[in-house]
Amino acid sequence: MRECLVRNSDVSSSTPIIAVTEATLPDVLAGLGSAAQAWSARNDFTGKAATVQVVPGADGTEAAVLFGVEAGGLSHPLALGGIVNQLPAGDYHLAEGFPDKEQAALGFALSAYVFDRYRKNTGKTRRLALTDDVDLDRLGIILDGVGLARDLINTPANDMGPEELSQAAANLFKIHGGTGRIVIGEDLLEENFPMVHAVGRASSRAPRLADFSWGAEDAPKVTLVGKGVIFDTGGLNLKPGSSMALMKKDMGGAANVLGLASMIMAAKLPVRLRVLIPCVENAVAGNAFRPGDILPSRKGLTVEIGNTDAEGRLVLADALTLADEESPALVVDMATLTGAARVALGPDLPPFFTDDEALAEDIEVMAEAAADPLWRLPLWQPYMKYLDSKIADINHINTVGGGFAGSVTAALFLSRFVENAESWVHFDIFGWTPMEKPGKPAGGEAQGIRCLFDLISERFTNAQ
Repeated sequence: MRECLVRNSDVSSSTPIIAVTEATLPDVLAGLGSAAQAWSARNDFTGKAATVQVVPGADGTEAAVLFGVEAGGLSHPLALGGIVNQLPAGDYHLAEGFPDKEQAALGFALSAYVFDRYRKNTGKTRRLALTDDVDLDRLGIILDGVGLARDLINTPANDMGPEELSQAAANLFKIHGGTGRIVIGEDLLEENFPMVHAVGRASSRAPRLADFSWGAEDAPKVTLVGKGVIFDTGGLNLKPGSSMALMKKDMGGAANVLGLASMIMAAKLPVRLRVLIPCVENAVAGNAFRPGDILPSRKGLTVEIGNTDAEGRLVLADALTLADEESPALVVDMATLTGAARVALGPDLPPFFTDDEALAEDIEVMAEAAADPLWRLPLWQPYMKYLDSKIADINHINTVGGGFAGSVTAALFLSRFVENAESWVHFDIFGWTPMEKPGKPAGGEAQGIRCLFDLISERFTNAQ
């Protein structure tokens, strides 16, 4: 995606993209000449918002691309992405009518993403040339992070197992000079990660915990925890086929965490970054964990298993406990955790949970500014009783509250494993775009990380 954005000085010529409204279209066409006027009329182009028309000049070549916007500007900050697949191959530049060129360019680039690992990319090359007042380096950092997250999610589980996912973390940190380790298989029990081991032990591919750090040791500690379930069969509570089809994306939390880590390290933010990813496959075998089992946890709490298809919160709990042990300034966890979140808010609007009011307000402001939508849901403490167990310290699912508030009770379960961090926030993401829209091709998606990059940049850079 980064490659589709260039400087004006790096191209010999480019076609202007002109933002028009239904009111301004006649004057714009008059300036472009009779051929453009005639072509626009023949195609019934009126300048309606989100419509596009390539118009010719007097010699028949492309004179301009007309992009319909609302009177106040783009109908959505990433709206320009909607035209990418409608343009002929070539170079373009933003002309008049774009108040925020950086956001427009971001929408263009995000829509140019193609996952071509398994087939030849025969798509057309379209580039957007930008003026020097647009921060191309920052856009590149964001696009690289989003691209990494999308690539990891889109890769099927036969090529993205626990080993490959943990190695992706190792490779990323090696590029940026970070260090870390991967705890594998039975060593998880030796090092007290019993729930990571329990969830992953039935797979022929050994479970792992990736633990990597970067940055000055005396800098504020920011720890990212990502759910890395590379495929979720549901375990012994086996999913039906229709619910299993997209389960390669169940490591979307880990993918997003690595995308965010890529941004943080590339921007050299003044933080001590730590990334923890439990990498497991929830498979079915004779040694699979069972409904009704009581599992020990790193925290020391005993956990009654209500349903083996709610495995993500189990591996996160051990990783969050590890994160919490060094009392970081901020802990962020991301996970494709509950269908309840999708029922409540759909695929495009991930909920987040935190009891830090200032952090919540900052996230809401940054999310809107970045066109990276998020919605706060409550850590409603009265629902904690829904996780009561008669034979263990806690049940990991709602067994006594009628099954309601699934996303809230999952977040409440995780909250039991975080007590020392200055701030903690949990994101219940979908990690997938089911239907293409501007800035979001269908497939694996980065959700929340552009907002979080802005938030971490501002919060910790300004603190220095």
